[in-house]
Amino acid sequence: MLIIKLRKKENINQALKRFKRKFRDTGVIKEIRKRKEFIKPSALKRKQKQKAVYKAKYLASNED
Repeated sequence: MLIIKLRKKENINQALKRFKRKFRDTGVIKEIRKRKEFIKPSALKRKQKQKAVYKAKYLASNED
């Protein structure tokens, strides 16, 4: 649970901004979206491999 204490002379909007930043940094939304549907381990590996190949091609093309 995230706890954000309001500091002295702090605007509520600033505190809300700090809360949103902490919430984003914890990765809760990513985790919820990831657990929304089951992805087979083989599909995850395939996607990671495709991403690595794409990244390697991209970096190789930018080196020139």
